[in-house]
Amino acid sequence: MAIMQECPVCRTKQSNKKRVCKCGEDLNKAKRSKRVRYWITYRLPGGKQRREAVGFSIEDARAAEGKRKAEKKENPRVLKKSPEETMTFEDLAKWYLALPKVKGLKSFWRIEMNLNTFNETFGKTKIKNITALDLEKFQVDGLAQGFKKRTRGSKEEKKEGGASQPASQAYIDQILTVARTMINRAFDSDIVSGETVKVFRRVKNLQGGNANARDRVLTHDEFERIMANLPAHARPVIATAYYTGMRSGEIFPLTWDKVDLKERVIRLEAADTKDKEPRVVPICNELFEVLSGLPRPIHTNNVFLKKGEPIKKLRNSLSTAAKKANIPFGRKVKNGFTFHDFRHTFNTNMRRAGVPESVIMKITGHSTRAMFDRYNTVDADDAKNAVNIMSSFLQPVDQSVDQDRKRG
Repeated sequence: MAIMQECPVCRTKQSNKKRVCKCGEDLNKAKRSKRVRYWITYRLPGGKQRREAVGFSIEDARAAEGKRKAEKKENPRVLKKSPEETMTFEDLAKWYLALPKVKGLKSFWRIEMNLNTFNETFGKTKIKNITALDLEKFQVDGLAQGFKKRTRGSKEEKKEGGASQPASQAYIDQILTVARTMINRAFDSDIVSGETVKVFRRVKNLQGGNANARDRVLTHDEFERIMANLPAHARPVIATAYYTGMRSGEIFPLTWDKVDLKERVIRLEAADTKDKEPRVVPICNELFEVLSGLPRPIHTNNVFLKKGEPIKKLRNSLSTAAKKANIPFGRKVKNGFTFHDFRHTFNTNMRRAGVPESVIMKITGHSTRAMFDRYNTVDADDAKNAVNIMSSFLQPVDQSVDQDRKRG
C-alpha cells in the first residue's frame, strides 16, 4: 500500500514524497493551502490495483491507509467487493440522474436523453463488462444505423421515440461525453474503479477536440449595427457582454452590489461564476457611461431590467436586431453569431490590442493554460489597463466607421 498525491494543476497522481510536480507546481505550497488531494493505492486479491480518494488531509490519508491494511490482514476478501461488480449501466444511470446537483442542471433533460440512448445498447450490461471495443462499435453502429429519435418531452415520448436514423459524429460524441462524465463522477464516489474510467477514456471522440469550437467574431461595425437596432432595455446587456466578455449566466443576474463604479470594476463572487472562482472584471470607459446612465429602482437590486423586472434572456430581441442589421444569427446558420460569441469577440479584440494572454484569462475566468499563468503575475491594475488598451484599439475603428457613413 502507498499514499499518493494528486497535483491540483495537471491532476497527475504521484509519490507523496515529491515536492515539485513535473508540470512545475509547488506541491508543498499546494498542500499548505489544502489543494492537494490524497489517494491510497493497494492490491486486491488476484493482483488488481485499486486507487481510492481519501480527501485533502494527510492525516485522513494515513488513517485510511491504516484501516485498509487492517482490513486486508483480517479478511483479504473484504477489499475485493465493489458496486460495479454487479451494477449495470442502467443502475448507475438511475443513481446519477437522481443526484441533486445533476437534477438541478439546465441541461438535465439532454443528459437524461443521452443516457437513455446509451442504455438502449448497454443498459443491461454490467459496468465491469463494458470494453473499449464495445464503445468503438457503438460509435460505428451509430454512424451507420443511428439511434431511435428522441425529443424533449414526456417520458412516454422519450421511450417510444421515432424511427432510427444515422447519427452525426457530434451527436455520438455528445452521448459518450455524458456517459464519460457520469463514470468519472461514479469513480469519485467510489462506485467504479479506475479500470472502468480507463475504458471510457481510451475511446476518443469521433470529432477532434476543437471540432465544435466556434470562431465567429463580430466586427465593431456589426456590434454598432446590432446596438442601433436593439430595444433600449437590451442595449446595456449587450454592451456588457461586448466590453467584458462575461458569460450570459454572469450578466443577466448581475446586481448593483457587485458593480463598483467608483473603482470601475465588477466583482463576481465564486457562486456567480461557472468555474466557482471569484473574479474582478474591469469596466472600460464605454461601459462606464452605459452603466452610469442606468436607473436604480428601490424595489430590486438587479442591474438589467425591463419594465421593472429582471431580464432573463434576450434571444428574440437579439435575433430581431441582427435581422434588421442584416447580420446572420443562430448557431446553425452559416456565419451566424450567438450571445456567447460576444465572449469570443472580447478575447479576440483584447489579443489584437496587444493585451497579454495571462491578463485576458484573468479577466474572463478561463482556467486552462495553467503553465502560462504560473509565470505571469496579474494584478488589478493590469486588468484595468487591459480594457483601456482595448478601448484605444477600438477608437480608430469608431472613427473610420463614422467617416465611411458620412461619405455614404
